[in-house]
Amino acid sequence: MSPSYIYHIFLPLILSTAHLGNTLDCYTCERQENNHEKCLKNIETCEQGQDACLSEISWGSTPYWSPQALKQFYISKRCAKKSECERIRSKLMSSCTHVWYEDWKCSECCQGDKCNFYVILSGSLPHSSIAILTAGVAAVFVIGKMILQ
Repeated sequence: MSPSYIYHIFLPLILSTAHLGNTLDCYTCERQENNHEKCLKNIETCEQGQDACLSEISWGSTPYWSPQALKQFYISKRCAKKSECERIRSKLMSSCTHVWYEDWKCSECCQGDKCNFYVILSGSLPHSSIAILTAGVAAVFVIGKMILQ
C-alpha cells in the first residue's frame, strides 16, 4: 500500500471522528420531583449539533389532577440545540410567573459541560412565597381581631 492510498482512506475516517472530543455533556432527567438523584447522576453525551443543556422546571398539581391536589416541582434536563432552547424559552416566557398558587413552567439554557447542574430558582421561591402569604394572612387575622375588640 502506498502512503498516499493510506492517507486518502484513513484521513476522512480520522476527521469524521475528531468531533468526538468536542462533545458536550449534560445532566439528564425527566419530570423528577427534585434536583437530586436522577437529575444529578444521569449524564449524557450530546449528539453532534446539540450545543446546549436545557433545563425546564414546572410548578403545578400532580399529573393526575384531583381536587385540592398539592402543587410541586417537576424538573427535566436534557441536551438540545441552542436554537431549540431559545424557541422553548420564548414560548414559555408568558407562563414563567413563579406565582405559587398557579401552574407555571420556565426554561433555561447554558453552554458548557454539565452546566445544568443547578436548576432555575433552586426551588426556593415558591416556598418563600408561601411563607410570605401565611405571614400576611396571620397579620390580617390579628389586625381583624384587634379591630373587633
